[in-house]
Amino acid sequence: MSELTLLILRIGFLILLWAFVFAIVYALRSDLFGQKVRRLPAQNGASAASAPPAPAPAPAAAGSATARTEAIAPPAAAAPAPTAQQVADEPVARRLVITSGAKEGMELELGEDQLTIGRSADSGLVIRDDYTSTHHARLMLWSDQWMIQDLDSTNGTFLNGKRVSIPTPVPLNTPVSIGTTTFELRR
Repeated sequence: MSELTLLILRIGFLILLWAFVFAIVYALRSDLFGQKVRRLPAQNGASAASAPPAPAPAPAAAGSATARTEAIAPPAAAAPAPTAQQVADEPVARRLVITSGAKEGMELELGEDQLTIGRSADSGLVIRDDYTSTHHARLMLWSDQWMIQDLDSTNGTFLNGKRVSIPTPVPLNTPVSIGTTTFELRR
């Protein structure tokens, strides 16, 4: 081989090596710090206060989530989710009680503000396990009802055994599962 060919191959491998290094640094940065949550503008002239916010993008996790989701998915024979009218007739919950998981027994007072749940240190409820995303879910008070919203997490958020895909009302004493942690809203 000529010296020119060897020089071009060396430079090519060096560029490829640096591309891999930058890809790894980018993946680590997004996994550690997450992506910024952006508010979407109100659509069709509706104010942001009149509708629950749209789901914010969450960082993508590496690896296959299928096996992990199957390992933690609640049983299929769960009771049906309550209707919005049933939830509206209940009093507003004032505390969140963790019923299973690493922080079992912990109680958290709920105010008027939304509560972000995830692995990130800036979350209102920090859950550190392998099945929880950086910004996993959001609990928000909307029209005197607590709503749970999954933030496009890898393993999902379950309300009474059913996966949540849109903002859903959370009735009192109904289990909500995020990763290996389960909590309930109580008065």
